[in-house]
Amino acid sequence: MLYFAPHDMDWPIAFNVMENVDPTQRHLVANGLLGVFKKIWPDVWSPRMEYILNNCILALLEYPDSTLLGINRMLSDKNYRDGVVENISDPVVKAFWTNEFAKYSDRFMTEASAAIQNKVGQFISNPLIRNIIGQSKSSFDIRELMDKKKIFLMNLSKGRIGEENSRLIGAMLITKIYLAAMSRVDIPESEREDFYLYVDEFQNFANESFKDILSEARKYRLNLILAHQYIAQMEESIRDAVFGNIGTLITFRVGAYDAETMESEFAPEFEIQDIVGLGFGGIYLKLMIDGMASRPFSAGTLPPIKAVGKTFEEKIIEDSRDQYATSKKEVEEKIAEWHAQIAGEMEAEKKEGGTSVKKSIPHPGKSGDRSQVYEAVCSVCGKKTYVPFQPDGKRAIYCKAHRNAGQQVQHQQKNVRTMNSSFQKSPDLGEETIHLSELGRHKKAEPKLDELRKVLGEVLGDEEEYDYEEKTDMPASEAGMSIKVEEKKPEEKEEKKILKPGEKIKFGQ
Repeated sequence: MLYFAPHDMDWPIAFNVMENVDPTQRHLVANGLLGVFKKIWPDVWSPRMEYILNNCILALLEYPDSTLLGINRMLSDKNYRDGVVENISDPVVKAFWTNEFAKYSDRFMTEASAAIQNKVGQFISNPLIRNIIGQSKSSFDIRELMDKKKIFLMNLSKGRIGEENSRLIGAMLITKIYLAAMSRVDIPESEREDFYLYVDEFQNFANESFKDILSEARKYRLNLILAHQYIAQMEESIRDAVFGNIGTLITFRVGAYDAETMESEFAPEFEIQDIVGLGFGGIYLKLMIDGMASRPFSAGTLPPIKAVGKTFEEKIIEDSRDQYATSKKEVEEKIAEWHAQIAGEMEAEKKEGGTSVKKSIPHPGKSGDRSQVYEAVCSVCGKKTYVPFQPDGKRAIYCKAHRNAGQQVQHQQKNVRTMNSSFQKSPDLGEETIHLSELGRHKKAEPKLDELRKVLGEVLGDEEEYDYEEKTDMPASEAGMSIKVEEKKPEEKEEKKILKPGEKIKFGQ
């Protein structure tokens, strides 16, 4: 018998969900971990976060002795990441790290990885979880427990290890049990021994991969006994999978909402009132017998077993520690040694050239050796200076003094707000200046009256006659013209009929 208690921090039992995963089952492990992470962090979960984390897990599953501690290191340590990527055989996963992730800018890479590092870091920073999942070799083999019919008792009390930690370890254990059951495919179905998995408050560990377990575990002789308090605790997809795959269904007294759902399973023998009115210890159930569901019937449960005077609790705990656990000190030393490799590799890089020097990457669109300089002449003062490019006679060249002055002007211009209409005096660059008063007054062009008369005549034709009187006593620039229009005679004007007060209007028939 193996008693697995994560709250026993002095003697942690190693459990590595990423150890020795068959290539055909790697996606199941990744989906199981993503499912529990998504359930724990629903508020911060995003498609980008899932995309990067999925590729990170799939890459680590191919790397020897990898653990969940490698997720954050994969995203932060380039040397470690390069070593993992080099070992990847899946072309799609490898293409993500070489062709996509490697081309992220530093800023985008930090933003994309920050959420994953933050959430995963919450688990691995906890010594209780870190000392369990941080060991590369698991202390037990679930397939061996199945084949030898051993008892595997897991104490995942939320009060002792926390709700999120309980969900994480529980979901990983269930996923690993499912993978171990699927590995029994090498045994003829008639020779497979039944293995029973009892899960109390199973909604805490039910993720998206749980649907596959419910639908496929039966053929591998993995029998599930699931218990929970009310139906609303399950997600809709999990609820459909449960009611669609279970063989034996048992219900105690439940509330009206759950009774309405259960009525569809037990009708017509039992209705809502019957299910709500069940007495203490009473149950309604239907069984799966030879692949056929029986008619629902009622029954009574046995009373709780009385505690015996002598127990083997201490003996079981002691034996489990001796066979499967490692001392806390030894585990922490191994994890510290694994983390120290990062600092050691960085120190080795510095010793190679005295300092760590990054290789320069040429900027797109720029060429030439930056270490070569050329002699040139300042465009302002004519002094000799040196520039890192070949002078072509078109590009302005400045010495150090005038280059700094030009930079100051540009900086001042950027800080001036568009709302401020004041002007700033530019620094004296030694050039000749002229005053605005020295500039001559711009003369206005004289109007071409002859052309204007001609245009008006063409537009108006002979309908109206105009008399143009040019004011010759005024300057040409201020000259104008007056236009007289001959009005029509009164009789030619169109007579307007206005109705006066008291007048009558007669309309013809």
